[in-house]
Formats: sequence, structure tokens, C-alpha cells
Amino acid sequence: MEVQKLMHRVDGISTWVGKAFAWLIVVLMLLVVAEVFKRYILNMPTAWIFDASNMLYGTLFMMGGAYALAHDGHVRGDFLYGRMQPRTQAWLDLVLYGLFFLPGIGALTWSGWTYFGDSLAIRETTFNATPLPVYPFKAIIPLAGAMVMMQGLSEILRCIVCIRTGAWTPRIKDAEEIDVVEQQLAASTHVDADAAREAIEQAKNIDDIARSRTTGGA
Repeated sequence: MEVQKLMHRVDGISTWVGKAFAWLIVVLMLLVVAEVFKRYILNMPTAWIFDASNMLYGTLFMMGGAYALAHDGHVRGDFLYGRMQPRTQAWLDLVLYGLFFLPGIGALTWSGWTYFGDSLAIRETTFNATPLPVYPFKAIIPLAGAMVMMQGLSEILRCIVCIRTGAWTPRIKDAEEIDVVEQQLAASTHVDADAAREAIEQAKNIDDIARSRTTGGA
């Protein structure tokens, strides 16, 4: 189906971008470790690392938004939602996307672009002994907004398809926490094979129940 291919293509872009920017957590960790070492071992604190850490974390947070949306990773209160049929869920999502998502993300993207333009015009920098340019970080705001908007439009299309077919379109597969648990148990030398298989099956059952609740299957 061409519509499904389109949604999966958008999901793939959001996933690739999210994974690429996820490597910033490694850079952030190295910066913090270096600052702790310099501050407490060498007694040579660095003025710019605090600002750099904030900008790296902000970039990681914003650029992960489309990834989380693509994999239905945002927190939702599903006490009632999880008990609805897929068509009802889709109608509810569609209404909420129209009322809140589109105007909210649209305003974020537009104001973020203006915010970035003003910062670029004055070549804004941080206020410390070693100033860092701020405008590259502010450029992330409209970029992240555009990414989330693109993924949101794909989610709206997913809702429309669900309303027409009565079933949610499958999302592309990515590594899940349950996959990591399975790998760790399988490689563990402290757990025998039978206990590992039992733990993996129990974890999968819990994961399946949780997923069925969010898709109206329970």
C-alpha cells in the first residue's frame, strides 16, 4: 500500500534522525566527566562546559521528539484510551492532533525560526569568560519543530487509515527494551537456560499486554 510506504518512510527518517542525535549523549557524558576531573582533581574548572552541556542536552531532547512520536513513545494516560476500539482511538487522536498538536507545533516552529533569526542577526553568544555561539543551538528549535510536524502529519494520516480500516497500521520495528533484556539474559552466566527462557517469556507477556492496551486490544 502506497500510504503505508509513505508513513514508513517518514517513520524511517524520524528514526534515523533520532538515532543520529542520540550519540550526543556520549559527547555529553565525556564533557561532564572531563569537567568533574578538571574541577575536582586538577582544580581547573572550565567556564564553557556548563553552557555546552545545556545546549547538547537541549539538542538531544528536541531532536528526539519525532523519534518518540514515530514509535508511540510519548507518555499518555491510557486508563480509558487503552480500552477503546482502534477506530475510537483514531478519532480521539485525530481531534486532539487538530486542536492541539498542529497549532502548537506550528507556533513552535514559526516562533523558533524568528528566535533563531534574531540570534543570528546579532551573533548571540553566552555570557561567560569563554563565550560560545548560541545561534546554532537556537537553529535546532525550528528544525526540531519541522521534524515533529512532519511526523505528526504522518500520525494524522495513520489515524485516517485506522478510521477507514478499523486497525492501526503497523509501525516500523526498532530495538526495544525487551530485546535488550533478552540479550542480557541469554548471555548471562549467572542464570541457567531454563530460568532465562522463563524470565524472557514473562517479560514478553508483560510487554504484549502493555502494547495491546495502547492499541485497544484489551
